[in-house]
This record gives sequence, C-alpha cells and structure tokens, in this order.
Amino acid sequence: MNVSIIFVGELYDNGFNQCALEGVQKLQRNEDTGVVNVVSGIPYDTAAMAQALRDAAEHSDGVVFVGGQGNRVTPNVADTFPERVFAIVQGNVAGSNIASYDVLQEQSAFLAGVFAARMTRTGTVGHLSGHRVVPGLKGRAAFAAGVRFADKNVRLVSGFCGTQDDSAVTEAWTAAIAGEGADIIFTMLNAARDGATRACRMTGMHQIGNAADWCRADPEVFVASAMARIDLGVMRAISDMQSGFRPNEIVHLGIREEAVSLSMGQDVPQPVRQEIAALARKIAEGTVPVATSYDGPEFEFAA
Repeated sequence: MNVSIIFVGELYDNGFNQCALEGVQKLQRNEDTGVVNVVSGIPYDTAAMAQALRDAAEHSDGVVFVGGQGNRVTPNVADTFPERVFAIVQGNVAGSNIASYDVLQEQSAFLAGVFAARMTRTGTVGHLSGHRVVPGLKGRAAFAAGVRFADKNVRLVSGFCGTQDDSAVTEAWTAAIAGEGADIIFTMLNAARDGATRACRMTGMHQIGNAADWCRADPEVFVASAMARIDLGVMRAISDMQSGFRPNEIVHLGIREEAVSLSMGQDVPQPVRQEIAALARKIAEGTVPVATSYDGPEFEFAA
C-alpha cells in the first residue's frame, strides 16, 4: 500500500513534527511496511493544506495528515476521494474513510500545570502556544486546570502568539510573559521554541517543554517536559492503513497506553515527583478528570 503523510510547517522542528517523523522512519526501516511518502513544508493556510491533501490522494492509496489543522480540511477531501483512506494524527473527526488518532497531550499538560503550581516561587506561571488548533487549545485548558488543581491562588498568564515557527515572535511573547511576573512557562511550540528558550535565558524564567524530553536536551532552562509520543500515533495510523483496518473512530492514546508522560529535571523535590506519579496513575484510571475547555483570561501582546 502506498501512503503519503503530510506535515504543515518545518519538518525538522525539534518538536511535534520531528517526533511524528520518527514514527515514519521507524516504519520505513521495516521491510514489511509499504511505501510511505513524506510531504512537508505545507504552509499553515487552509487552501494550501487542502491542495496538498488532494495532490496526495491522487497518487496514494492512503493519506495521513499530521496535526489538528487537518480537522478543517480532511473531511471535505475525503468525501471527494471515497476510494481512498485518510487519517489525522491529533485529529477529532471520523467517517467511513477517515479515522483520527489523538495522542492525549492534555493529560501530560495537566501534570505540567500541577508541577508549575508546585514549583513557582513568584505565584505566577505562563503558557504560550502558536496556532489555535484543537490539541493546543485542549493542552492549554488542561494546563490551566492542573494549576488550579494544585493551587487556586497561582496566577496564569496564557496566550497564543499565532506562529509555531517564528522565533522572533515567541522570544518577544515569552519575555513579555516573564515581565508579568511568571517564573515558569509551559510552551507548546515547534521550531519557534528557540525564541522562547532565548527569552528564558535572558529573563531567568524556567520552561516546561512539550512533545520531546527537553529536560535531557537543555537542563539549564527546562525543569520539566510534557512528553507526547506523536510517533506512536503516526505508526498506529499508518499500520492500520497498511493492514486494512478501518477504525472509523477517534483512537485515543494517553498515559495508560504510555503515549504521554511528564519528565522532570534532576533537582525536582521528591514530594513533587511522588505527587505527579500518583496523579498520573489516577488519570490513567479515569479517577481524575482532565478539563479540555478554558474560559479564563487571555494575555494580549503585539510582538
């Protein structure tokens, strides 16, 4: 089976896309896997994303869209190509020839919120993401819920800067959030994480990353990372296509499936580690709910 996988933005972004690419590469090394074509560099534009999907569907048996942006464009294209199969990694739509695979980033984001509330010394924490896509919105909501769960008196400064890849923008936003008194910031960014990290170094603010294990990559800045195995979502989507399995549903991959977790820096106190571990077990069991909607204040900033 010939499968195309579509990436929006930079492929080697040290974040979400690169994590997803690792899943593709693992499958490509397997001789039993069919042909997997990578289509990358698609701009964050509805018309461009839809055209990329149509072009891929013309030449492939199946098409996988990486990212919640696919929710807007994939259903219409899937209707146009009923003989093809489609999947969205981090999607939330399903149909007769379309499935979604949702790595539950909100679960590790909730743990990140609890962690931030426990570790802040100023009583103010930050959040910064780029595009207002469903996974990012759910992640922000869960982080805010985690902060409230741990300490209702901790203030959250939260914003969406409109880009995942422009480091100049994220550097300015991160510095502005630090100026609001935040000493820890949770970032859901791709290549633009570099700008946020530069601002953290300048201001002394610590960062909680996402997707990859940023504590290992840069322990000076990162005190935790809300890890999300996007590669598992990609591998599951492509493997299902190749095997002929059509779930026609949203497949959820969370803590219970070992798809998400919170890594922590070496200097984190043992009581905080124990609290996070206990909460992770309860989330996996379903006894601690994770909010996915947010109605709190928005931080507005003109970079």
